[in-house]
Amino acid sequence: MDDFSDALNERDVCDQEMDITGQRPRTEDELHAWILDKLSIRVVRRALIDGHSAPFEYLCHAFFEDRMPRDCIVWANRGGGKTFYAAIATMLDLIFKPGIEIRILGGSLEQSKRMHAHLRELFSIDRFDELIEGKITDRRIRLTNSSTVELLAQSQTSVRGTRVQKLRCDEVELFDRDVWEAAQLVTREKRCEGARDGFRVRGSIECLSTLHVPYGLMHELVSQSTEDGGESRRVFRWGVVDVLDVCDDQMHQCLTEDGPCPLAPECAGKAKGRDRHHESPGHITIDDAIALKKRVGDETWNAEMLCLRPKRSDCVLPEFDPGIHVVDALPAGSASWTWIGGMDFGIRSPTVVLFACVDGDGCLWVGSEYLKVDAALDEHIAAIRSYRHGLQWIGVDPAGRQRGFQTGISDVQAMRKAGLTVHDRRLGLHEGLGLIRARLKPAAGSIRLYIHRSCTHLIESLEKYHYPADQPMCALPEKDGSDHCVDALRYMIQNLDKGYTATCDSYISGKG
Repeated sequence: MDDFSDALNERDVCDQEMDITGQRPRTEDELHAWILDKLSIRVVRRALIDGHSAPFEYLCHAFFEDRMPRDCIVWANRGGGKTFYAAIATMLDLIFKPGIEIRILGGSLEQSKRMHAHLRELFSIDRFDELIEGKITDRRIRLTNSSTVELLAQSQTSVRGTRVQKLRCDEVELFDRDVWEAAQLVTREKRCEGARDGFRVRGSIECLSTLHVPYGLMHELVSQSTEDGGESRRVFRWGVVDVLDVCDDQMHQCLTEDGPCPLAPECAGKAKGRDRHHESPGHITIDDAIALKKRVGDETWNAEMLCLRPKRSDCVLPEFDPGIHVVDALPAGSASWTWIGGMDFGIRSPTVVLFACVDGDGCLWVGSEYLKVDAALDEHIAAIRSYRHGLQWIGVDPAGRQRGFQTGISDVQAMRKAGLTVHDRRLGLHEGLGLIRARLKPAAGSIRLYIHRSCTHLIESLEKYHYPADQPMCALPEKDGSDHCVDALRYMIQNLDKGYTATCDSYISGKG
């Protein structure tokens, strides 16, 4: 009798919930209609920029469990609704996936609380507050169907031990990397049983953030997902144009007596198309977007609002542009040019060797790279000597002149003993970097440094090599791994452009 009474009570609760929520959406159209009907929120369904996504595409991916891969990235502009839409996705999960457990992990606790505030507002709409079990606390919401969402602090202690179905990470760019690594092991799938149906909810992690800098965590995640074709994480990307409100001629014209609309270069009248197609308005009004653009410089606008590329204001070599300096092939006849090398010694860190040729005009073309960790100098020497074009000389770190404790000779001496011509001109760090800049973007004349696309580590290093974000440009660059390839390039160029000083090395033949 008790089991029968419990079943009747459960059915009554489910009937009450169904009366409030309605049927679970089965299609994208039903989901869009539910959000509009129950929450009075119009979500943009079509991005205005080719190759971008609309926020509704993210909501569909988060809600429908058959979309693969389950992990995803939302790369969107400042004020583009990332946190708000993630809160809608969380509400939908809590309501329609009974027993689901969700955690919100922000770049800071304040960021997590912003999503929590959105959830409070969403559950205050109409009768949705009747679905809440007990009271909403500062860190937790629990529904009568046993679904829960909690906020996590940005710490390993908070993350470790957590076992949930979904982890939503807001402003990933601000994450501590150790916390991010710990967070990768927190999700588990679960079968959510409802009164009328049940289905499996797979464990997944969602990353939501702007992309501030090329050396940050968000840039790394987006790059990895792009390289593997989205097999590990689906990337949803939208900028300010994609979430612009409907624009009509009564408010704004693309061309006026005072000149073109400030948004004309990026919008090109696309926002007016929403009016013609009777589409949902976007997240940002035209007036707000214009005001925001007038307050910031091009670099900030392009990076944080258009989501074109990350800011490079902290980068050591902002002159480097892959679209300009990276080539798919070396010029015809390059095999007969003068070939030289650059080398950065490493033991625990990688030893890097770059191979490049110099054309008749003095332009440098880096053709290939060699990286090896935990290998003896003899192995590196063998690789250099076997290079197919042969090297006229190789520029190395002047620190290589120091004699080894066990061998009694320096790395430079060992390389010369092996028959290599080694140049080791000593030059200050900033002066050497200045020589690279002069080739990347000379004050007069044409570019004098190109890199073959196969040199992936060098290209990545040139993009990521940066100064500490909280220190002036006169500080030393961060030594976080992106310095090794750039150092090898620097040793090559400073010996090429500044010549070299010959030093007299001596060693005792036969002693090692």
